[in-house]
Amino acid sequence: MGNGLSDQTPILSSLPSFQSFHIVILGLDSAGKTTVLYRLQFNEFVNTVPTKGFNTEKIKVTLGNSKTVTFHFWDVGGQEKLRPLWKSYTRCTDGIVFVVDSVDVERMEEAKTELHKITRISENQGVPVLIIANKQDLRNSLSLSEIEKMLAMSELSSSTPWHLQPTCAIIGDGLKEGLEKLHDMIIKRRKMLRQQKKKR
Repeated sequence: MGNGLSDQTPILSSLPSFQSFHIVILGLDSAGKTTVLYRLQFNEFVNTVPTKGFNTEKIKVTLGNSKTVTFHFWDVGGQEKLRPLWKSYTRCTDGIVFVVDSVDVERMEEAKTELHKITRISENQGVPVLIIANKQDLRNSLSLSEIEKMLAMSELSSSTPWHLQPTCAIIGDGLKEGLEKLHDMIIKRRKMLRQQKKKR
């Protein structure tokens, strides 16, 4: 899935290879996945159409500690007929970004089912999950505590680190903070996996 950093700049080539992260963006259709992707890519709102397959972008992000990392995002369509393909994209992923529409109360149960289904796949055990509570700018959006309860976050496997981030993808609020949390969870997991290998 992708060929690493074939188009890297000389500055990036001096960084260790683990500074590139494979991230899959999932969620129900119309949650705002592609809006998230292109807000991160272009730092502006891009009017999108429903994703029929997937979009992929390599995006350099400067995190709070002034470290620039490259995220290779795979934004996969959320229509019901495309969801069985999600597991193909999560194979060997460093992290999952799961986008939920904070206003769509009626489909929150469906979002919960899909979130739990994808995190329970054996290959995804322990993979960090950033849940993006999108559309928080809207008056009738659910609170974070309501979303956490409706998605049954406490029922996720104890081996799955997660963070719930309030965002507004259209203006970009909360996205960078969410990515910083995801980056921290990925680094922590990589350290843990390295330590486990040393013990063997």
